[in-house]
Amino acid sequence: MSSPAPFSEVVRDRRAIRSFLGKIVTDDVLHAVLDEAQQAPSNSNTQPWIVHIARGAARDRLSKALLRAEDEERYSLDFPYDGSVYEGAYAQRRQNQARGLLDALGVSRDDETGRRLATRCNLEFFGAPQVALLCVPGFAGPRITADAGMYAQTFLLSLAARGLGGVAQTTIGFYADTVRETLGLPDDHKLLFGMSFGYPDKHWTARTPRTGRATLVESVRFHE
Repeated sequence: MSSPAPFSEVVRDRRAIRSFLGKIVTDDVLHAVLDEAQQAPSNSNTQPWIVHIARGAARDRLSKALLRAEDEERYSLDFPYDGSVYEGAYAQRRQNQARGLLDALGVSRDDETGRRLATRCNLEFFGAPQVALLCVPGFAGPRITADAGMYAQTFLLSLAARGLGGVAQTTIGFYADTVRETLGLPDDHKLLFGMSFGYPDKHWTARTPRTGRATLVESVRFHE
């Protein structure tokens, strides 16, 4: 197993991967990533995350079940999502990201079929042979979900440090009941989102633009 890259390089080079090779992540590499993700900070060291990894036959069953749920419009979110709450610069960044991705896929703004097919790729895990489902306990509120977000960031950075890639997928969180039913998860494992991960398709990354980042002036306020 090769040594991880320096943090400053990893945090700047990491990107959301939406096309993967079919190569399985071996147990030794996966366990190293999971062990590092487990070091994420959390309020009072409660570590309130529960992670389910689906691979092999379970991964395939889950993808088929998610696609059926999408066909039948059987949505079941454990945590509400409303894109309309984003305003101003936040809304603009969201629109820019979506437009850049669709442009890279050759999908026009008025191509409803193409847009739907692009969304459905989430439910096929972008070809990744494994997917992580990030859950929290049933009593979770905003502070606990924030802790789970720190876990996800650590998990994604650990992947990137090893030449792997991942993508956090809000779309998978739209089908929480389907995930629980298919994988046999307890009712009190509340799904935040999924993270497909594996070996990036470098042909895809080469033709897909990177998203920009706000300047520090836009995001940081100093008080002295």
